[in-house]
Amino acid sequence: MPKLTARTAAARRQQILDAATACFSERGIHATTMQDICQRAGLSPGAVYCWFTGKEAIIDAVADERHARERDMLQAATTAGDPRAAFSSFFDAYLDWLADPAEQRRRRVSIQMWADALVNDRLRASVRAGTDQQAIARDFITAAQAAGDLPADIPADGLTRVLLAIIQGFILQQAWDPGIDIASYRQAVTFLIDALTSHPRST
Repeated sequence: MPKLTARTAAARRQQILDAATACFSERGIHATTMQDICQRAGLSPGAVYCWFTGKEAIIDAVADERHARERDMLQAATTAGDPRAAFSSFFDAYLDWLADPAEQRRRRVSIQMWADALVNDRLRASVRAGTDQQAIARDFITAAQAAGDLPADIPADGLTRVLLAIIQGFILQQAWDPGIDIASYRQAVTFLIDALTSHPRST
């Protein structure tokens, strides 16, 4: 068998992940088998197992891929010195991401993982790897409070979790109601950001 180029190898790996995500979204994580994934990907079991040892490894890879993009978005947003610009940048980028029908299907898998993480230690670790990224936002908020750019009397950890809940809550609502109006949600988020960041700067 000829050796795959790096580009072809990356595409093959993504082909498997996309096939698995489609199966998980349609049938559920538990009901999906490796055979289902192979058939959806149009690959032999041997080709799939060259990349992943089994379904759990694929689930972890799907989560890792999402976490990496979330981390990049957080880090990009927090390079802005102005909290209003940082929050707006992050929420705009995230809601644009969630407007993609393909991403909406992937988020159905995320919700299944959240539920299973309540009773599955391995999945709990994977989910925590994503939620623990909130430390990036918390550090930014703490620094903004110290600089007088955000109210200092709001607990940084609490504010971070509230902002995270805006995204998590939307993901859940969108899964239940795919026709949810993203534009109106975005407007409401913008209103909250303006209210949070429009206080007079402390002296």
